Amino acid sequence: MNAYAIVFPGQGSQSLNMLAPFAAHKEIVHHYCSKASEVLGYDIEALITNGPENQLNQTEYTQPALLVAGVIAWEIWKNIATNKPVFFSGHSLGEYTALTCAGSIAFEDAVSLVRARGQYMQSAVPDGVGAMAAIVGLDDATVTAVCQSVGGAEDLAPANFNSIGQVVIAGKRVAVEAAIVEAKKVGAKIAMFIPVSVPSHCHLMLPAAQQLGCALEKITFHSPEIPVFNNVDVITESSPGKIKAALVKQLYSPVRWVEIIQKMRAHGVSTIMECGPGKVLTGLIKRIDKEITVFSINQEDAVKTFIENKG
Repeated sequence: MNAYAIVFPGQGSQSLNMLAPFAAHKEIVHHYCSKASEVLGYDIEALITNGPENQLNQTEYTQPALLVAGVIAWEIWKNIATNKPVFFSGHSLGEYTALTCAGSIAFEDAVSLVRARGQYMQSAVPDGVGAMAAIVGLDDATVTAVCQSVGGAEDLAPANFNSIGQVVIAGKRVAVEAAIVEAKKVGAKIAMFIPVSVPSHCHLMLPAAQQLGCALEKITFHSPEIPVFNNVDVITESSPGKIKAALVKQLYSPVRWVEIIQKMRAHGVSTIMECGPGKVLTGLIKRIDKEITVFSINQEDAVKTFIENKG
């Protein structure tokens, strides 16, 4: 049987009523939403279902919502699959979901932690100071050179290496604006701002990372039951201390998603399932390696076929 992995999405995958595909599993949905709501002090199931959408899209609300949705998806998958994945990983916030599902972080601790993470990120940079942009059609080295040409590492840097020829940059808004102009000059097919309130994975997140480090000290981590490739070093850690250190560094370092998928492939993974709302990672993985079979837990036909053949 071919080895398979599971990946968990990050911010950008949220949407109103994103738990709708799991309607047939009401007990699981209600159980985890209720546990999260007790931690958060508000009804997260109501927020996900009814909005308001602008609140759901605020970082401190988005992060717990996506974590809850990802954990629910994993719990549903465990009930229907007959074998376990060989690896987990997650894109940015999704790394926390992966660690939670791997038994490294208790669910309630994870919910509290990602809410705090979102708050730290939101308060780290004043409105209008930071920005992010998507650059499509240039290789990684060229995008890095563009960033260096318009500002220092503290002003602008690659934030997400999402797929072959697709890189997200982040930093001070004025530097991002200059980089968009420069990227188009050197041949980018697309160079455009991304509508986000927080410039993630860049040096502007250092204050948030310091606060996150203090929060992590208060939480007990365990060695993951399923290996989790981290975003920062593209390795699997078993030491709780090293896992925490990587999570701190993750806030101001790029997400190396292309390398994560390539590393999984090198370890014999031939199938990857996106576990959570949306299909963002499914699309990215298809562009990274066309030989990998990839699908979302929301694709009922694909899930059924996988279970019949492998799961």
